[in-house]
Amino acid sequence: MSETMARREPGAAEVAAYLKRHPDFLREFPDLALLLMLPRQQGQTTSLASYQLEVLRDKNRALNRRLHELIAIASENEQLVARVHAFTLSLMRATSASETLKRVVATLNEDLATDLVRLTLYRAVPGQEPADWLLVIARDDPALRPFAEFVAKGEPLCGRLMPEKLAVLFGDRSADVRSAVLLPIPMRGMMAVGSLDANRFHPGMGTMFLKLIADAVSAALARFDGQA
Repeated sequence: MSETMARREPGAAEVAAYLKRHPDFLREFPDLALLLMLPRQQGQTTSLASYQLEVLRDKNRALNRRLHELIAIASENEQLVARVHAFTLSLMRATSASETLKRVVATLNEDLATDLVRLTLYRAVPGQEPADWLLVIARDDPALRPFAEFVAKGEPLCGRLMPEKLAVLFGDRSADVRSAVLLPIPMRGMMAVGSLDANRFHPGMGTMFLKLIADAVSAALARFDGQA
Protein backbone atom coordinates (compact mmCIF):
# COMPACT_ATOMS: atom_id res chain seq x y z
CA MET A 1 0.00 0.00 0.00
CA SER A 2 1.42 3.37 -1.03
CA GLU A 3 1.80 6.28 1.41
CA THR A 4 -0.94 8.15 -0.45
CA MET A 5 -3.41 5.30 -0.03
CA ALA A 6 -2.44 4.84 3.64
CA ARG A 7 -3.30 8.45 4.32
CA ARG A 8 -6.60 8.40 2.39
CA GLU A 9 -9.64 8.92 4.58
CA PRO A 10 -12.29 6.19 4.34
CA GLY A 11 -15.30 7.00 2.24
CA ALA A 12 -18.89 7.14 3.43
CA ALA A 13 -19.58 3.66 2.10
CA GLU A 14 -16.61 2.25 3.97
CA VAL A 15 -17.71 3.96 7.20
CA ALA A 16 -21.23 2.61 6.75
CA ALA A 17 -19.91 -0.87 6.12
CA TYR A 18 -17.71 -0.68 9.19
CA LEU A 19 -20.63 0.41 11.39
CA LYS A 20 -22.74 -2.44 10.06
CA ARG A 21 -20.03 -4.85 11.09
CA HIS A 22 -19.72 -3.17 14.51
CA PRO A 23 -23.24 -2.26 15.69
CA ASP A 24 -21.97 -1.62 19.25
CA PHE A 25 -19.48 1.01 18.09
CA LEU A 26 -21.27 3.87 19.87
CA ARG A 27 -21.16 2.03 23.19
CA GLU A 28 -17.40 2.45 23.13
CA PHE A 29 -17.58 6.08 21.97
CA PRO A 30 -20.80 7.55 23.47
CA ASP A 31 -19.66 11.17 23.00
CA LEU A 32 -19.64 10.61 19.25
CA ALA A 33 -23.40 10.12 19.35
CA LEU A 34 -23.82 13.70 20.49
CA LEU A 35 -22.07 14.97 17.36
CA LEU A 36 -24.11 12.99 14.82
CA MET A 37 -27.32 14.34 13.29
CA LEU A 38 -29.98 12.32 11.50
CA PRO A 39 -33.07 13.61 9.68
CA ARG A 40 -36.37 12.97 11.40
CA GLN A 41 -39.64 12.11 9.79
CA GLN A 42 -42.83 13.60 11.16
CA GLY A 43 -44.06 11.57 14.10
CA GLN A 44 -40.97 9.38 14.15
CA THR A 45 -37.74 9.50 16.10
CA THR A 46 -34.63 7.80 14.85
CA SER A 47 -32.93 5.26 17.13
CA LEU A 48 -29.76 7.37 17.16
CA ALA A 49 -31.69 10.40 18.36
CA SER A 50 -33.09 8.30 21.20
CA TYR A 51 -29.60 7.15 21.99
CA GLN A 52 -28.38 10.73 22.04
CA LEU A 53 -31.16 11.63 24.45
CA GLU A 54 -30.29 8.74 26.74
CA VAL A 55 -26.61 9.74 26.75
CA LEU A 56 -27.58 13.27 27.71
CA ARG A 57 -29.83 11.95 30.47
CA ASP A 58 -26.98 9.79 31.84
CA LYS A 59 -24.65 12.76 31.88
CA ASN A 60 -27.29 14.90 33.53
CA ARG A 61 -27.83 12.29 36.26
CA ALA A 62 -24.08 12.05 36.82
CA LEU A 63 -23.77 15.85 37.06
CA ASN A 64 -26.67 16.00 39.51
CA ARG A 65 -25.07 13.36 41.72
CA ARG A 66 -21.78 15.25 41.65
CA LEU A 67 -23.55 18.52 42.44
CA HIS A 68 -25.25 17.00 45.49
CA GLU A 69 -21.90 15.61 46.65
CA LEU A 70 -20.27 19.04 46.34
CA ILE A 71 -23.14 20.69 48.22
CA ALA A 72 -22.80 18.16 51.06
CA ILE A 73 -19.04 18.72 51.22
CA ALA A 74 -19.49 22.49 51.22
CA SER A 75 -22.02 22.26 54.06
CA GLU A 76 -19.70 20.06 56.11
CA ASN A 77 -16.77 22.40 55.52
CA GLU A 78 -18.89 25.38 56.54
CA GLN A 79 -19.66 23.69 59.84
CA LEU A 80 -16.00 22.86 60.38
CA VAL A 81 -14.97 26.45 59.69
CA ALA A 82 -17.47 27.67 62.28
CA ARG A 83 -16.18 25.18 64.85
CA VAL A 84 -12.52 26.01 64.27
CA HIS A 85 -13.34 29.72 64.46
CA ALA A 86 -15.14 29.24 67.78
CA PHE A 87 -12.23 27.12 69.00
CA THR A 88 -9.74 29.88 68.15
CA LEU A 89 -11.84 32.56 69.84
CA SER A 90 -12.05 30.41 72.96
CA LEU A 91 -8.26 30.15 73.11
CA MET A 92 -7.92 33.90 72.65
CA ARG A 93 -10.07 34.47 75.74
CA ALA A 94 -7.82 32.35 77.96
CA THR A 95 -5.82 34.35 80.50
CA SER A 96 -3.04 31.83 81.15
CA ALA A 97 -1.23 28.92 79.53
CA SER A 98 -2.89 26.42 81.87
CA GLU A 99 -6.34 27.79 81.05
CA THR A 100 -5.44 27.55 77.37
CA LEU A 101 -4.69 23.84 77.73
CA LYS A 102 -7.95 23.22 79.56
CA ARG A 103 -9.91 25.04 76.86
CA VAL A 104 -8.20 22.98 74.17
CA VAL A 105 -9.19 19.69 75.78
CA ALA A 106 -12.71 20.85 76.70
CA THR A 107 -13.41 22.10 73.18
CA LEU A 108 -12.14 18.96 71.50
CA ASN A 109 -14.12 16.74 73.87
CA GLU A 110 -17.38 18.66 73.78
CA ASP A 111 -17.71 20.69 70.60
CA LEU A 112 -15.84 18.34 68.28
CA ALA A 113 -17.20 15.19 69.95
CA THR A 114 -13.93 13.31 70.36
CA ASP A 115 -13.38 10.25 72.56
CA LEU A 116 -9.87 10.71 73.96
CA VAL A 117 -7.56 13.72 73.89
CA ARG A 118 -3.91 13.77 74.90
CA LEU A 119 -1.54 16.72 74.98
CA THR A 120 2.16 15.91 75.07
CA LEU A 121 4.39 18.89 75.92
CA TYR A 122 8.17 19.07 76.04
CA ARG A 123 8.10 21.25 79.15
CA ALA A 124 5.66 21.88 81.98
CA VAL A 125 3.21 24.75 81.88
CA PRO A 126 3.23 26.99 84.98
CA GLY A 127 0.15 26.52 87.14
CA GLN A 128 -1.04 23.40 85.34
CA GLU A 129 -2.02 20.61 87.69
CA PRO A 130 -1.52 16.94 86.71
CA ALA A 131 -4.27 15.59 84.46
CA ASP A 132 -4.90 12.34 82.64
CA TRP A 133 -4.95 14.22 79.32
CA LEU A 134 -1.56 15.87 79.84
CA LEU A 135 1.87 14.33 79.35
CA VAL A 136 5.07 16.26 80.00
CA ILE A 137 8.01 14.50 78.33
CA ALA A 138 11.35 16.12 77.47
CA ARG A 139 12.01 16.27 73.75
CA ASP A 140 15.15 14.12 74.07
CA ASP A 141 13.46 11.51 76.24
CA PRO A 142 13.85 7.96 74.78
CA ALA A 143 10.10 7.47 75.18
CA LEU A 144 9.56 9.84 72.23
CA ARG A 145 11.82 7.96 69.80
CA PRO A 146 8.83 6.34 68.02
CA PHE A 147 7.71 9.86 67.10
CA ALA A 148 11.03 11.05 65.63
CA GLU A 149 9.94 10.76 62.00
CA PHE A 150 6.57 12.35 62.74
CA VAL A 151 8.20 15.33 64.50
CA ALA A 152 10.72 15.76 61.67
CA LYS A 153 7.98 15.90 59.01
CA GLY A 154 5.74 18.22 61.02
CA GLU A 155 2.58 16.96 59.31
CA PRO A 156 -0.63 15.52 60.84
CA LEU A 157 -0.77 11.74 61.03
CA CYS A 158 -4.18 10.09 60.62
CA GLY A 159 -5.33 6.49 60.86
CA ARG A 160 -4.23 3.58 62.97
CA LEU A 161 -1.12 4.38 64.97
CA MET A 162 1.56 1.85 65.80
CA PRO A 163 1.14 0.16 69.20
CA GLU A 164 4.29 1.80 70.63
CA LYS A 165 2.89 5.24 69.82
CA LEU A 166 -0.50 4.42 71.29
CA ALA A 167 1.11 3.10 74.48
CA VAL A 168 2.96 6.38 75.05
CA LEU A 169 0.01 8.61 74.26
CA PHE A 170 -2.94 6.76 75.78
CA GLY A 171 -1.39 4.45 78.35
CA ASP A 172 -3.89 1.95 79.74
CA ARG A 173 -6.54 3.22 77.25
CA SER A 174 -4.38 2.43 74.22
CA ALA A 175 -6.26 -0.82 73.52
CA ASP A 176 -9.50 1.15 73.17
CA VAL A 177 -8.15 3.47 70.46
CA ARG A 178 -9.11 2.12 67.03
CA SER A 179 -8.08 5.17 65.03
CA ALA A 180 -6.37 8.44 65.86
CA VAL A 181 -5.03 11.71 64.59
CA LEU A 182 -1.70 13.09 65.75
CA LEU A 183 -0.97 16.80 65.36
CA PRO A 184 2.42 18.46 65.83
CA ILE A 185 2.53 21.58 68.00
CA PRO A 186 5.69 23.24 66.65
CA MET A 187 8.53 23.46 69.20
CA ARG A 188 6.13 22.52 72.01
CA GLY A 189 4.98 18.95 71.55
CA MET A 190 2.05 17.16 70.00
CA MET A 191 -1.68 16.67 70.36
CA ALA A 192 -3.41 13.34 69.86
CA VAL A 193 -7.10 12.61 69.41
CA GLY A 194 -8.15 8.99 69.71
CA SER A 195 -11.42 7.42 68.61
CA LEU A 196 -13.16 4.18 69.49
CA ASP A 197 -14.35 4.07 65.88
CA ALA A 198 -11.88 2.46 63.48
CA ASN A 199 -13.24 4.57 60.60
CA ARG A 200 -13.29 7.97 62.35
CA PHE A 201 -9.76 8.89 61.25
CA HIS A 202 -8.09 7.51 58.13
CA PRO A 203 -4.98 8.31 56.04
CA GLY A 204 -6.97 9.76 53.14
CA MET A 205 -8.84 12.39 55.15
CA GLY A 206 -8.18 16.09 54.69
CA THR A 207 -5.83 17.71 57.18
CA MET A 208 -6.31 21.42 56.52
CA PHE A 209 -8.61 21.97 59.51
CA LEU A 210 -6.36 19.84 61.71
CA LYS A 211 -3.41 22.07 60.85
CA LEU A 212 -5.47 25.15 61.68
CA ILE A 213 -6.27 23.70 65.11
CA ALA A 214 -2.60 22.89 65.82
CA ASP A 215 -1.52 26.38 64.69
CA ALA A 216 -4.16 27.97 66.94
CA VAL A 217 -2.92 25.99 69.95
CA SER A 218 0.70 26.92 69.24
CA ALA A 219 -0.11 30.62 68.86
CA ALA A 220 -2.30 30.64 71.97
CA LEU A 221 0.47 29.12 74.12
CA ALA A 222 3.07 31.50 72.68
CA ARG A 223 1.21 34.44 74.24
CA PHE A 224 2.33 33.28 77.68
CA ASP A 225 5.96 32.44 76.97
CA GLY A 226 8.25 33.81 79.64
CA GLN A 227 5.54 34.02 82.27
CA ALA A 228 6.34 32.38 85.59
